[in-house]
Amino acid sequence: MRCVALVGLLLLSNTALADVAPPPAAASAATTDTPGTTSTGTQFTVPAEWTMHVAGNKVTLNPPEAGAQIVLVDVKADTPDDATSKAWKAYAPAKTWPLQVSSDVAARDDWDQIRVYNYETSANDKRDVLAFAYRHGDQYTVLIYDMPTDVGEKRASQTRAISDRLLPKGYKRESFNGRKAHPLDAGRIETLKAFVDNARKAYDVPGIAIGLIDQGKVVFAGGLGVRDIGKADAVDADTLFMIASNSKALTTLMLAREVDQKKFTWNTPVVQVMPSFRLGDTATTKQVLIRHLICACTGMPRQDMEWVFNSRDATPASVMKALSGMQPTSKFGELFQYSNLMAAAAGYLGGHVLYPSLELGAAYDLAMQRQVFDPLGMKITTFDYEKALLGDHATPHGFDVDGRTEVAAMGINDSIRAARPAGAAWSSVSDMLHYVQMELAEGLLPDGQRYVSKEALLERRKPNVALGTTATYGMGLMVDHTWGVPVVHHGGDLAGFHSDMLWLPEQGVGAVILTNADAGMFIRGPFQRRLLELLFDGKPLAQGDIDAGVKRLKAQIAAERKRLVVPADPAQVARLAEHYRNPAVGNIQVDRSGEHPVFNFGAWHSEVASRKNDDGTVSFVTISPGSDGFEFVMSGTGSDRKLVLRDGQHEYVYDEVN
Repeated sequence: MRCVALVGLLLLSNTALADVAPPPAAASAATTDTPGTTSTGTQFTVPAEWTMHVAGNKVTLNPPEAGAQIVLVDVKADTPDDATSKAWKAYAPAKTWPLQVSSDVAARDDWDQIRVYNYETSANDKRDVLAFAYRHGDQYTVLIYDMPTDVGEKRASQTRAISDRLLPKGYKRESFNGRKAHPLDAGRIETLKAFVDNARKAYDVPGIAIGLIDQGKVVFAGGLGVRDIGKADAVDADTLFMIASNSKALTTLMLAREVDQKKFTWNTPVVQVMPSFRLGDTATTKQVLIRHLICACTGMPRQDMEWVFNSRDATPASVMKALSGMQPTSKFGELFQYSNLMAAAAGYLGGHVLYPSLELGAAYDLAMQRQVFDPLGMKITTFDYEKALLGDHATPHGFDVDGRTEVAAMGINDSIRAARPAGAAWSSVSDMLHYVQMELAEGLLPDGQRYVSKEALLERRKPNVALGTTATYGMGLMVDHTWGVPVVHHGGDLAGFHSDMLWLPEQGVGAVILTNADAGMFIRGPFQRRLLELLFDGKPLAQGDIDAGVKRLKAQIAAERKRLVVPADPAQVARLAEHYRNPAVGNIQVDRSGEHPVFNFGAWHSEVASRKNDDGTVSFVTISPGSDGFEFVMSGTGSDRKLVLRDGQHEYVYDEVN
């Protein structure tokens, strides 16, 4: 699913610049994001610190790291396939990456067609390669993305900046700035509900809960579909879902209350409040202020594998200790890099300040209950898994290896408990609407009582780091001006649970969407867009996103399935050791007792398929619903067998244990 995520990132788009100038033939590194045009006038952005070189119909954009590039090529062609072939010849005629799958995405921004090409790379290539063919009439601009995986992850926000404004010559994107929003009346609510329900069915998502606010009042809260694919229990406004990273904004709300209570300021150094706080880099440790703990701006990379795979014995204390092994991979304040462990530290610091005699997790839980949940009337929101699972709750769902929706085991979601300020809350639409109402009221409760100061609340929305060209990340909240009006929001993703909460401060409108299947991640963006269309009479783009997205997802799953051997190749399974260990990510016990081999990681497990890679190596890939997509490459020798796991910027080598 990594390529699906990359495509989504590259197709995120923001407001266009009004005037752009042709780029010079060659340039030194840009000092700020700089507008440019290709040979035919296609608009784009050169990110800060990137260099640009122009040769005829080709523009090459390079980040500071060697061997990474995004290339824009203008060509005339009859088909997108022909255009892409010509672009590759102009860029690198000797390179031949096998095509995995190609499919259209929804056309927009005056492009008549947009087709995406995913190329097959092996894990040991440590590289992602894609192409995008944008057609306007018979003229194409082809974008080729050819990046080492670590560079691509680190500079993802700058990659978005390039595609944010990849627009035809002279085109200005639709903007709702200055338009008066329609009220969310009964007709518009029913239209939005029908859109969500049709999207739910198209993506085979069992259940979705949505809530809507207009002018401070809840105008709808309810559910569509069922809590569990195998049962008849309907989703309702009080059905609990894991809200994942939406927990971060609730955590920073707790910190805002403590700012009001004079426990610290947003600019207090973290080590002053919690002297034991340590990162792997001393200089960065000293720079981190309270405001930076959930800013995604410290240069600390995403480093989730430690808590995902080694969670059985993890505690809040061990999560805090793990921070001392983290090293920044970009300068402080330079790039958006998402860190769940840093967010966990924010919550544990806040709890510790209020209840220093309690264990970190207990202190955080109590602080959230008393500072956030109780005052806001969030009566059923909880970090207690056992309590949540005993009540009205949604069951998570994922894809099996053939793309069918099935119930997903909860084991992998248990792994976030030790880092729970980053994403372990269970909540419902009814409770989350209480929170969104308070945000829209800028800190006031429905009875007019001041809950949190406006200053402390809004500080969380101020930009800390850029997300592309017109979106920014604050403290657990994003502010997006894609369509000319500010939309404050945050999403959440765990196995089988994908959600979003959003509000338009200038229009007094808010919304919450909670889903109980992995395909739900593809509904959130169109949901936001459809809401804006109904409010502002926007161009009807959302349905096209759903229609093209479903086709693309099915094509991607089918293409990946062709490479997998299920059940795993017995000859390759026989080469596996019984037991592997890595000090950072824990143990793997290989279970061959059933039809499908199973990798047991302690807190959770998954069936695995095998795959022979183009470079001759063999990988084992997890395929159980909700736990799918982790790849382990076989390495070592018969007497010293190893498995290699990678994320965007790290490599973990498991050694055989006798």
